[in-house]
Amino acid sequence: MADFNKDVLGFAGEGKPKLSGGLKVLTILTIIGSILSLLSAGYTYSTAQKNYEELKKAMADPALADAPGWIKGMMNERMLEVTKKMAENKMPIMIITILGAALCLYGAMEMRKLKKQGYIIWLVGEVLPLIAVLMFAGAAAFSGLGLLSIVFPVIFIILYTVYKKDLVY
Repeated sequence: MADFNKDVLGFAGEGKPKLSGGLKVLTILTIIGSILSLLSAGYTYSTAQKNYEELKKAMADPALADAPGWIKGMMNERMLEVTKKMAENKMPIMIITILGAALCLYGAMEMRKLKKQGYIIWLVGEVLPLIAVLMFAGAAAFSGLGLLSIVFPVIFIILYTVYKKDLVY
């Protein structure tokens, strides 16, 4: 009977709480995402100017008039300005992205140890790059396909907040 109560309360054998399945999955996805974010920060830095030049060239191409509407919607003056700002501010954006990914990685590792501080560290790391892009490139960076850069963090914030109750230390 005593063992049954320990399992119901979420404790493993020696009276220590155990990591729930949901939190385990979220932290693994966060670790993978953080590593990919670290890699993409360097790639984005190295291609920022090239992306701006290619967008500018594509917008000047007369063939754009024959392109489907959704492509024309992604190639407009507003997106050209965002791409230019991203290229001009590629160093601070890269540094903040690396810092955010490192905080997310560390926060996920702490949450795997069931530490409440891991949630706060992860949350700061999740939101910091979004604020940096907003500051350096403007809100237009989150339109079109850029909207995906908000969708996943919002989903993870909701999910981690649900599982926050499992953090006991």
